[in-house]
Amino acid sequence: MSAQPEHAAPSAPPPAPAAAAQLLARIRSDRSVTVWAPAFERDWAAALENSRHSYSLTPLHDVVPTWQARLASAPAVDAFLSSGRDDSDGIALEDALGARP
Repeated sequence: MSAQPEHAAPSAPPPAPAAAAQLLARIRSDRSVTVWAPAFERDWAAALENSRHSYSLTPLHDVVPTWQARLASAPAVDAFLSSGRDDSDGIALEDALGARP
């Protein structure tokens, strides 16, 4: 008897091979480059190190959609912050997007 499920749940397709480089180029063209580029590079380096130890590309594949979501939500966040509304009741991105598999 096996503890593994008979059928694996479908997983999201991996990002394109150049997706991280394209994402970094998009981050570098943004006005928030001084904050976002180092943060992306730090996340990418941590995922790369994790991949080296685990022999899995999953950590690298997780960085790309996380940062795509951050970039997609940035205009809405900027609009909210510039509106002067109270943002003290915010939640973490992981809570909004769900836990990483």
